[in-house]
Amino acid sequence: MRALQIAEFGADPTLVETALPEPGPGEVRVRIAACGLNFADLLMAEGRYQERPDPPVTLGMELAGTVEALGPGVDDALRGRRVAVFAGSGGLAETGVFPAERCVPLPDAMPLADAAAFQVAYGTSHVALDHKAGLAPGETLLVLGAAGGVGLTAVEIGKRMGARVIAVARGAERLAVARAAGADHLIDSDTADLRAEVKALGGADVVYDPVGGDVFTAAMRACRPEARILVIGFASGDVPQIKANHLLVKNLTVMGLYWGGYLAFRPEVLTGSLATLFGWYAEGGLSPHVSHVLPLERALDGLELLRARKATGKVVIEMGAATAG
Repeated sequence: MRALQIAEFGADPTLVETALPEPGPGEVRVRIAACGLNFADLLMAEGRYQERPDPPVTLGMELAGTVEALGPGVDDALRGRRVAVFAGSGGLAETGVFPAERCVPLPDAMPLADAAAFQVAYGTSHVALDHKAGLAPGETLLVLGAAGGVGLTAVEIGKRMGARVIAVARGAERLAVARAAGADHLIDSDTADLRAEVKALGGADVVYDPVGGDVFTAAMRACRPEARILVIGFASGDVPQIKANHLLVKNLTVMGLYWGGYLAFRPEVLTGSLATLFGWYAEGGLSPHVSHVLPLERALDGLELLRARKATGKVVIEMGAATAG
């Protein structure tokens, strides 16, 4: 089987041939159809992600495919099931072995490319806005990086939760994508005075920030009293430093979210959130936006799209023949 691996952190990922893995106790082998790329894959390759598995590492955090083999102790009902898996690594390969407990059965009508693009982006935004920030109907949600993989889902979920959504993105084309996802107001991050624009719209109750850098500071200064600021990531490469006196004056709350971290201490938060999200999808209430679908041979091109911030929504890698079914 083929897999995109790094031999050591900081090395260029390489497409290699590896042995077909066999599932152990409590594990399944999945014939992978598609893998969704995330900015965190770039951090993983560079050794800058929160988790650092021992190299060699097969990249790819989230995937979808069909269970083709079971290890000891796994319920036979999983055999042949179409599933999504948040694996942390191992998704950019033709097959992979994963814990059975991480396999989420898919709605019958859900394409595998949609499923591969679904868990991290929608899961992050739903847990952030619902579980962490308690976004309420009628509040104003400010989404930074609103045309990116997670930002776009925050726009969509925020609207579904009844918020007024202000979307911030770079350029007219990306803003149009955010508008289509339900944004009420659009701000071009290249040309606008973000603080002034948001304050002119009445300020923000909740800020969703996967970008960091200067836009974090501007957004914080445009917050209403008692606003909640969600720190999702730092796609800009700049981790902002927060002055505590600014939090005090407006009674602001800043909260971080590492979605995958809940697997270690409160996995029910993720499973409950995903059950809600897959239900919304089955009802037709969510529409994953996949801007690029590439073959495994072009996975490096897909990662570069993320690095250069040229993708809108998600980039998905398909495994050729594995996409059948």
